[in-house]
Amino acid sequence: MGRIPGIVLLGGALLALATVALWRGRPKRPRRDGGYVTGLDVGTEKPANFVVRWLTTVDHRDIGVLYLLLGTVAALWGGVDGMMIRTELLTPTTTVWDVETYNALFTTHGLTMLLFFVTPVFTGIANYFLPILIGADDMAFPRINAIAFWLLPPSLALVRGGLITEVLGKGLEFVGVSVPILLDMRPVEMGWTMYTPMTAEMANPQIDVTLLGLHLSGIATTIAAINVIVTVFCERDEDVGWANLDIFSWGMLTTSAIVLFAFPVLGSALVMLLLDRNFGTSFFAVEGGGPELWQHLFWFFGHPEVYILVLPAFSLISYVLPKLVGRHLFGFRFVVYSTLAIGVLSFGVWAHHMFVLGMHPQLRAAFMVTSLSIAVPSAVKTFNWIATMWYGRLRLSAPFLFCAAGVGIFAIGGVTGVFTAVIPYDMRVHDTLYVVGHFHLIIMAIIPFSMFAASYFWFPLLTGRLYDRRLARAQALTMIPGVLLTFLPMLVMGNDGMPRRYAEYPEIYHPHQIVASIGALLIGVSVVLWLINMIQSYRIGIPVRDADVWDLKETNQFSREWRWFERRLAKQGGAAVGEAPEPEAETRQAEAMVEDWDEDDESDQSGGDASDAGDDHADDDHDAGDDHADDPANRGGADEGQGE
Repeated sequence: MGRIPGIVLLGGALLALATVALWRGRPKRPRRDGGYVTGLDVGTEKPANFVVRWLTTVDHRDIGVLYLLLGTVAALWGGVDGMMIRTELLTPTTTVWDVETYNALFTTHGLTMLLFFVTPVFTGIANYFLPILIGADDMAFPRINAIAFWLLPPSLALVRGGLITEVLGKGLEFVGVSVPILLDMRPVEMGWTMYTPMTAEMANPQIDVTLLGLHLSGIATTIAAINVIVTVFCERDEDVGWANLDIFSWGMLTTSAIVLFAFPVLGSALVMLLLDRNFGTSFFAVEGGGPELWQHLFWFFGHPEVYILVLPAFSLISYVLPKLVGRHLFGFRFVVYSTLAIGVLSFGVWAHHMFVLGMHPQLRAAFMVTSLSIAVPSAVKTFNWIATMWYGRLRLSAPFLFCAAGVGIFAIGGVTGVFTAVIPYDMRVHDTLYVVGHFHLIIMAIIPFSMFAASYFWFPLLTGRLYDRRLARAQALTMIPGVLLTFLPMLVMGNDGMPRRYAEYPEIYHPHQIVASIGALLIGVSVVLWLINMIQSYRIGIPVRDADVWDLKETNQFSREWRWFERRLAKQGGAAVGEAPEPEAETRQAEAMVEDWDEDDESDQSGGDASDAGDDHADDDHDAGDDHADDPANRGGADEGQGE
């Protein structure tokens, strides 16, 4: 008993639960049309049992929802890590957590957020919407699609296994059962970059489990990327050509291509590291390939990984923003070209993370040039977003606030990144909090901001109900200053030379750390507001009656997914999707909310342009001031790319 690893116990418990669920969900009498999953027979209808349905589904929309739920759980888990880090940094000395816990926190925070939050969420959005946008029935390989998803939960459990086994071990100790191996598998502390020789020499057996989990997640991500590529190439409807492929699909296609080249490199490096740790090989030992080899392999994956994370966010902004401002995307072709250029250039910049290693000056200069050049396509995108908003119908809705703030904060993060590409300044701020601040101003801004914008934009389509717009706007106005307060002080501290990953710091930086922790608290509050809004609006939000909730028909942007939603509403006789008979109290509440909505409409229309700026919802204004969308000059050169 004492020799059984905690991961095995956890896996056994999950397997037992799944077996019980499948047994309980097994229909007593199979239907003649084969509608149920019975034994090895696979039907075409979704099982009536809730658990069986979600465990066996191969429908792209169901799998998309599963991805979104997993990504949300991972984000909350990794976010708790981040809040614990900021809690420790409230004081200059280690008074809240010990150093080992602090090291484990930033390790698991990084791995969780990069591999189990961002990538699954964008894959989930792609699963749900990409087939609809290109006119396909489903993803190219539905069952492989399901396999790719179901590889992720166990890989997350493996990566976070140190915490799970520690909690299990202490829980068993509390009831008098001692299982030493559970306590031996401590949370990993090697940092998310896993630099050798430290990682190869650390004795913690949980590191091996974590490496296996990362390898498994890489396989899942690669499978999903292949599915996206094949779907876009082979499953497009006849009327969807490359010229009118939507910008979100372009972004996911480019991202998937990067995944195809980057993740196998990480997988190979992880296998070599496992061999070094367990079988005496010397791939990364000083007498073999050397620690520098690990850095080359890791960053050949690691820097394209940044663009694997941000390109879908760019594409979401490019897709959603024009619809919110009533104009087509300015310079559609150039946005597509810049996306492809970033995809290619992303593989030529990895060594700027290694300027301090002493590489040959000419080689270092070459990487500086490529690192600076990737700023050009990023700037093209920023210019096109600003040009799209120019003379647009700017309504301060929550998704627009997130899009606009995402563009602005990304510009700050991008400019600070240019400095890290310049050799002299990079050597000054290498491994300081400046790098953390720059990285998070890009990652923490445009990625979650685009996700929040998409969640509000498509919430009516996903749930058949409207979200609470006031709560959404409050969430946006909490999140935006929270991000700036958290990460701008890091630029100042890092520029002064404050190293990153230190639990203790000089007293002079105490005010900066306090401000950063207050900002993190605002981010946490904002996320809680979003969760409340999503759950409550899903439960009691006003049912959608008209699919054109964003007035997209006015500007000829009523795209495929909304037309699909309109057909679904029509098929259901105008009732909201999944709408259940409303109890009397709920009906009264909905009527009150509609009256409140109507009152806002009247005040908006009577208030002219000024009130239009504060309008928030698609039903709010059929906007008297919207003459720009009808102006041919304002439609820009992107019409051909929208396909609608």
